[in-house]
This record gives sequence, C-alpha cells and structure tokens, in this order.
Amino acid sequence: MRIGFSLPVFGKAAGTPGGVARYARAAEEAGAAGLWVGDRLLSPVKPVVPYPGYETMPDEFRTAQDPFAALAVAAAVTETVILGSSTINATQYQPANLARLLTSIDVASNGRLLPGLGIGWSPDEYDAVGIPMSERGKRLDDLLDLLDTWWSKDIVSHEGVGYKIAESYVDLKPVRKPPVHLAGFGEKSLRRVAERADGWLPVWSIPEAFPADVLTTTLAKLRADAEQAGRDPGALGVALRVNAAPDTKPEDIAESVVKIVSILDPDHTFIDISYLTSSVDEHIDLTGRLLELAAQG
Repeated sequence: MRIGFSLPVFGKAAGTPGGVARYARAAEEAGAAGLWVGDRLLSPVKPVVPYPGYETMPDEFRTAQDPFAALAVAAAVTETVILGSSTINATQYQPANLARLLTSIDVASNGRLLPGLGIGWSPDEYDAVGIPMSERGKRLDDLLDLLDTWWSKDIVSHEGVGYKIAESYVDLKPVRKPPVHLAGFGEKSLRRVAERADGWLPVWSIPEAFPADVLTTTLAKLRADAEQAGRDPGALGVALRVNAAPDTKPEDIAESVVKIVSILDPDHTFIDISYLTSSVDEHIDLTGRLLELAAQG
C-alpha cells in the first residue's frame, strides 16, 4: 500500500525554519508516496463561519504556510513523491497567476504535481482577498477553462470573470497536463467532478464520521455521471485524504486506513497528521511509524 502524508504547513511544526524541506526529504526516504498541502489564509478570532466540526477555528490554523511555497520547496528536495493539494481554495487566487504557479511547480518537480482544487467555505477569507463568495462556483468553472487553454495553447487569450488576458505567448508548459482533482460533496460540486475533473477528492475521518458506503456510493454515481457525459468513467481518479483527530493512536489510524483503502481503492491516499504533531521531528517519527504499521496490514 502506497501512502502519502501532509507536509508540516499548519501548527507549531509549520513555524520551524527549514522544516518543510527537512520533512520532505525524510518522508521520501522513509517511503512516503506523496506529500500534500492544504490551504488556510486566515484564522479569524471570531469567524463568520467556524471550521466544520468546531465552534471557532482549530489552533493549528494560527500558523499556516503558503501552500505553493511549500510545494516548491518539496519539489526542490525530492525526486519521486507525488506533490498534491487537498485542497487549494482556487477561487481565492487571481487565475492567471494561479495558472503560472501550478505550471511552474509541475516543471520544477518534473511532472509530479497533482492539483486538488476547491472553492472554500470561509466568508472571512473571501472578504480578505476582495472576491465575492457568491461567485465562487462560476469562478471555478472559468478557472478550469483557463487552465485547459494555458496548458494546451502557445498563445493564450481569455475573457474571464472579472479579468481579461490579452493574446499572449505562454511557452512554459507542464511536463504533462496536471490531473486536476476537485473537492466537494454537494450536488453542483459532484456534477462538476463528473463532467470536468480528472479526479475526486473525498475525505475519510478517524474516528469514522460516516459509513464507508457513503464514499463508494458517491464514487459509483460520479463514474456513472461521467459516462453519461461522454467521458471514460474509469479515468476518473480518486485522491483520498484521511483526517486523524487529535490524540488518535497510530495503530488506530493504520487500521482505519487499511480498511478504507481496501474498500474504496483510491489512486492516491494521504494521511493528514497536522493535528497529531507539534514539531518537525514528531512529524517525521509519526510518518515512519504509520508506514511501518500500514505495511503490516
């Protein structure tokens, strides 16, 4: 079983100088299959909408690194691991800049980027970047159009939502078209996955928050909808994020991961250990322990 892990971009470990590079090297050497980032711009003292499952915001989000910087650092110090995001709040970024960022990271990593994109849930963050939250759905559709053009044409022009790109030479192309995975469980989000994405970003929680058949049933419907849309349903990938609650024992994490992977059979799996460590050393040690336990089945 191939398992990836979250880079230390949240919490106390994220504030360690040079920590992302040190962890990325150690995780790849230990056998991690991928290194992943999330995206948190703000941790409001009094959030308009609290983090799901919390009354306010997790303490870990008070220290948050830029996800693109972390991926670039990881690209520079590794050779084989997938570099993924679950998820980048894509509609909070200027689209042309985002397209260039993703392309540059894919080139830097020699084609190892797996961009997982979403639209976020925080009104405070949308206010901070000056983008109407009500436009996030149409902005994501627009961004997907732009990425298709940016990655396939040498001369790019685009009329976007609130911006315009004049005919321009864009010679920098990714090593291969990065497989864009999209997050979401809502009806509109799932339809977008089926009709437009290269893959889906489901989430599994430990302790379990819902039965496994919620994921398998949703995936089956996604692939049926993709086929109805004229796409190859077997080509729709799955990158599973496993969220482990604070104080969860490594043995329980490994057991749950082995279980859900055997049921869902995702293409990529990573464990978010942000809530379980407070230093880069702990991040490294827990990664090694989880890899050993998962290998034992």
